[in-house]
Amino acid sequence: MTIALPMRSCLYYLPEAMKAFEKTHPDVTVMPHFFPFSDFSSFLKGEEDLIFAMAGDAKGIPDVHSYPLFDSRIYLITKKDDPLAGKDIVRPEDLRGRTLMVGGGSPPPLRRVQKRMIEEVGVDFFTSHDHETTLTNVAAGRGVCLAPGFLDDHNGEFAWTLFDCEERIPCVLLSHADGGSRDAEDFAETILSVYAAHPDFAV
Repeated sequence: MTIALPMRSCLYYLPEAMKAFEKTHPDVTVMPHFFPFSDFSSFLKGEEDLIFAMAGDAKGIPDVHSYPLFDSRIYLITKKDDPLAGKDIVRPEDLRGRTLMVGGGSPPPLRRVQKRMIEEVGVDFFTSHDHETTLTNVAAGRGVCLAPGFLDDHNGEFAWTLFDCEERIPCVLLSHADGGSRDAEDFAETILSVYAAHPDFAV
C-alpha cells in the first residue's frame, strides 16, 4: 500500500503510524512515495492509495474521501542566534526592518500574510524559488521566512517561532472513495489516532 506526500516533514508521525499499522496488518507493507506539492496525477491514476494534501488544493478532486489531519499554523524561520528566535511568538511589527523571503509555491493563506507584511509593515522582500532554497538563504543570513508548520523537520537546525496571525492551513489525507481499499481506510485512521495521541505537537 502506498502513501504519497511531498516531504517527510508533512507527516512527522508517519513512521510511528507505519509501525502501529503493521502490528495489526502484518501482511500489508506501507510504502511512502514522494511527489511535488499539488501534483495529484499519479494518485488520480490509482498509483497511490493515500495522499497528503493541503485542503485548498484538494477542493474539486472527484471521488475521494478526505480525512482531516490538522490545521497547520504559520511560523517564522530564522537562524537560531537571531534575536527573534528567543521570542515565544513573533508579531508583525517584529519584522520591521527585516528581509522576508516570499513565493516558492506558498499556499493562499500564507500569501495573504506575506502580502500584509509587505504592504502594512513595509518589510523588504525577495522571491525564493522553493523551500530548500529558502532554508539555504536563511542559513546564509540573507533573510527570514514565514512557512507552514508542517514543513518543520524538527532537526533543530533552524528556529521555528510561532507567528501571530489568524491564518491556518488545513491539511488532509485523501483516499479513493470508489475502489479504494479497506487497508487504506484503516491506515488513515491509524495516522489520525497517532496524531490524536500527540495533541501538543506543533504543526
